[in-house]
Amino acid sequence: MCTRRPGSPEGTTATGEEPAVHVQEWLDSVPAAAVYAVVALVIGLESLGIPLPGEIVLVSAALMSSQHSGVNPVVLGICATAGAVIGDSIGYAIGRKGGRPLLAWLGGKFPRHFGPGHVATAERSFEKWGMWAVFFGRFVALLRIFAGPLAGVLHMPYWKFLIANVLGGICWAGGTTAVIYYVGTVAEDWLKRFSYLGLVAAVLIGLASMLIIKRKAKKAQADHREAEPVGAGTEAP
Repeated sequence: MCTRRPGSPEGTTATGEEPAVHVQEWLDSVPAAAVYAVVALVIGLESLGIPLPGEIVLVSAALMSSQHSGVNPVVLGICATAGAVIGDSIGYAIGRKGGRPLLAWLGGKFPRHFGPGHVATAERSFEKWGMWAVFFGRFVALLRIFAGPLAGVLHMPYWKFLIANVLGGICWAGGTTAVIYYVGTVAEDWLKRFSYLGLVAAVLIGLASMLIIKRKAKKAQADHREAEPVGAGTEAP
């Protein structure tokens, strides 16, 4: 049975209550400056192209800021936005320099995330929406990892990338922080129940999205394989 940590507000004991999310418990145990640094670092690495739970860390930190005066939500939102923008920009530079050989190498090292089917799906999104794929990609787990490196590989003009990157980072990081903080402030008891339900719903939605993306990626690969012999046959005299 868990006991209340020293310095925690009343009502946070585990007796008769659901256990806290592990990420939030860990963030609650470190100084505010470390919370800002961890949020910026995790989101930055995720934006750079490393699969990390940036959104979960941000939501947990924003929820904590609504319950503890030590974490300033404005500073938290700024750090999260900075991590997103800087991480995406570094990913863009790496992708522009590494090109498609980089994607092939990543596909060999991390086939579950950078397999040919996933790359093809992300690339079609960029071809369809252009710079807005970077903006909306901030709100989609798979595109959030791909956006920076893939924009660099496709040689998207940096000024277009930067505009979409900054706007997406502000809307996603700042918006998420503001919403979670506001809801947590006005309805803390309700949020304690909602946070777990929301987390479960987010996981289910994420899994469903990944299954749909994988299915579309496999279909794209199958169509590509079927099209190759047809194309070869039409070229023959």
